[in-house]
Amino acid sequence: QVQLAESGGGLVQAGGSLRLSCAASERTFSTYRKGWFRQAPGKEREFVAAISMMGGSTYYKDSVKGRFTISRDNPKNMVYLQMNNLKPEDTAVYYCAADEGSPARIWGQLPFEPAYWGQGTQVTVSS
Repeated sequence: QVQLAESGGGLVQAGGSLRLSCAASERTFSTYRKGWFRQAPGKEREFVAAISMMGGSTYYKDSVKGRFTISRDNPKNMVYLQMNNLKPEDTAVYYCAADEGSPARIWGQLPFEPAYWGQGTQVTVSS
């Protein structure tokens, strides 16, 4: 059972930056694809970004391209989401996710849902 724990959320003004971190318990975490989803109040959870096993390929929701960067550190069992030029519409609970069997390139395609989820971390962007 993979356990994921997010950190790094908070309150930031529009145009600011935050870096989310996700720590995994599984020692074989390097074999998992990882990613981030988010859920805003009153909305469905949506895909944000995903990264392949070795980090060579990344995928993003269109509205965050050029502003968000996903990365991973396999020896440390960590995955990150660097968020720059944040906008009020980025306000949401952000969830780290992991999946062993599905390639990262399909993560943004419905109805895919990763097998493992963190508890989420709140990101609030004020205007």
